[in-house]
Amino acid sequence: MLLAVLAALIGVASPVQAAAPRLDPHDTHGAWIGYSAGREASGERSTGKVPAGALAGMDVSGHQGQVDWHRAYAGGARFAYVKATEGSGFRSSSYAQQFHGAAAAGMMRGAYHFALPDRAPGAVQANFFVDNGGAWRPGSGTLPGVLDIEHNPYGQTCYGMDPVSMSRWIAEFSGTYHARTGRAPVIYTTTSWWNQCTGANPDFAAHNPLWIARYAPQIGPLPAGWQFHSFWQHSDAGPLPGGQDAFNGDFGQLAAFAG
Repeated sequence: MLLAVLAALIGVASPVQAAAPRLDPHDTHGAWIGYSAGREASGERSTGKVPAGALAGMDVSGHQGQVDWHRAYAGGARFAYVKATEGSGFRSSSYAQQFHGAAAAGMMRGAYHFALPDRAPGAVQANFFVDNGGAWRPGSGTLPGVLDIEHNPYGQTCYGMDPVSMSRWIAEFSGTYHARTGRAPVIYTTTSWWNQCTGANPDFAAHNPLWIARYAPQIGPLPAGWQFHSFWQHSDAGPLPGGQDAFNGDFGQLAAFAG
């Protein structure tokens, strides 16, 4: 895989993502999925309504606190992703209420890890994620875990890493997660960040489902390699708490995706 990564990086031109404001490193809830997605230059903003034909869902972190999950279900949400970890030492204090609350309301649910590739190796962060809420369990309504890889909340956009090093880090995280759980993690990202920071690496599309972030009425171009998406975070505000998401299919297909 790494040889293919190196080959894919030769001569690739990468668009540059607009700068995102830095977060307070002392914030007790840390970063959140989609922190930088609003900086994508789309020209239009999403209304927060579920795209036609899609299944509604949501993503939350400690910034949403105690979520009323039954109300969210009544509002149309059928799945939720919950922040579990960040880097190699942060555990969300809201994870248990949010993850188990979503399950009690009848939703498919999964966990996500906010990656900080400059803090610890991919294998270390993948193991930390699995050990603290990110594990996938077949037949339990649990969605596969998510690697949230986007603009650095605390510093340089690509974490001070060149595209080859970043691709290796992602491959290590993904391989470790697969070895621990039997599933490849979903990759959450923006098109501009991916194409800039991995050098438009197309290799992950063969194994990792895509969760694309773009706050606009249309999904737009996907990151290099992917021909379709599994999830779309289409807005950071709407009728549901947290991020507004859509699954690219119906509930039966989501259940099959959960496994």
